[in-house]
Amino acid sequence: MIASLRGEVLASGAGWVVLGVGGVGMRVEVPSGRTAQRTPGEQLFLHTSLIVREDSLTLYGFETEAELAVFGVLIGVSGVGPRSGLGVLSELSPAEIVRAVASEDDKPFRKVSGIGPKTAKLITVSLAGKLSALDIQDDAGQVPQLAPDEALTEAVTEGLQGLGWGEAEARQAVLDARDAGAEMTNAQLLRSALALLQRGRR
Repeated sequence: MIASLRGEVLASGAGWVVLGVGGVGMRVEVPSGRTAQRTPGEQLFLHTSLIVREDSLTLYGFETEAELAVFGVLIGVSGVGPRSGLGVLSELSPAEIVRAVASEDDKPFRKVSGIGPKTAKLITVSLAGKLSALDIQDDAGQVPQLAPDEALTEAVTEGLQGLGWGEAEARQAVLDARDAGAEMTNAQLLRSALALLQRGRR
């Protein structure tokens, strides 16, 4: 596993850089933007993820640990491959991704090339609850916080998981219960979501 690289930029282009490391030129796919605009001769350090496929070995590199961590979570979402994950991080900072997921807003993800409405919605649902442990801060050094409704959604989803329901179906049931006008208390929202889940199984 290649966890990081440090070296001289030999070349760069739209979404990639070549780093000279120990006499070897290593091509690394990077978010388009500042990282991809490095000029030859600059020194660059990247946190990397090596993706192994049957026909390729591809390195993806990021200037911050937060970007690498979010990338790892993104590519765990069904339908989001490394290229799409890189595309998300080319358009959005880790803090912006956390805010979008916390507010259940899939519009920022729909702006990413190659990600349609269905996948954008799936990202917001799948990433909910998985980013808080990453301790991602915004430009002001603040950790984006969940609004009260989102925090309640998280708590009830975890409660349903404790009863044996899968995370995705539990979260969707909670969101459906909210949309249907369930009272926003832990007990009532749990009861309403559980009723929807049980109805779906019959």
